[in-house]
Amino acid sequence: MLAEPRPRRHARSMQTTQHEDDAAQWWEAFYGEGRGRWSGKPNRSLVDEVSGLTPGTALDLGCGEGGDALWLAEQGWQVTAVDLSPSALARAARNHAAAGIAADAVSWEQRDIGVSLPAGRFDLVTATFLHSPVELPRTRILRAAADAVSPGGTLLVIGHMPSAAHPHVDLPTPDEVIRDLALPADGWRLRTNAVREVQHAFRDEPPTTRLDGVVRFERLPG
Repeated sequence: MLAEPRPRRHARSMQTTQHEDDAAQWWEAFYGEGRGRWSGKPNRSLVDEVSGLTPGTALDLGCGEGGDALWLAEQGWQVTAVDLSPSALARAARNHAAAGIAADAVSWEQRDIGVSLPAGRFDLVTATFLHSPVELPRTRILRAAADAVSPGGTLLVIGHMPSAAHPHVDLPTPDEVIRDLALPADGWRLRTNAVREVQHAFRDEPPTTRLDGVVRFERLPG
């Protein structure tokens, strides 16, 4: 649900067993610790999937510090970007101002997407790295995200593949995401169901790779 990660040690353990009521506190503590958590670059899989789409309105769920939302705005999208953490959104707004992107190109909104999404429908709805060490109603969120897609629009879900690196975080595969969404075949067309190797190069660190699962649906017109 966040931009490309900057390599650093997390001061808070990802092995927490806190309940959903503690999500706001956990994520605010996560983002409130020192400098930015992420590089500010858009996620590679999002760039690959969205680059061929005609810009319109976009909803970025769990926008973090705004890397994806700002890239979308640069491509001509009108973006609504939501996150639970005020510190993440404040950093995103500062990044927005520093990037010189029009002030009205992105609307930053604090919201618990496990409870509700912004009103209306969007030409693009993205849920990128929607993972959490605290309880997260992911299936409910993704189904609400699908409901928020305009006819002819796109739903894009990107997540890390299950790995030993994150043993305490639920990481569904693309097939599991598709199963949980349970979208009707007469209303949706599956455009992407893929696992992709993504390479990273961080400053003086040697290149590293990870596997991301990518699911993209197009909502049929009418």
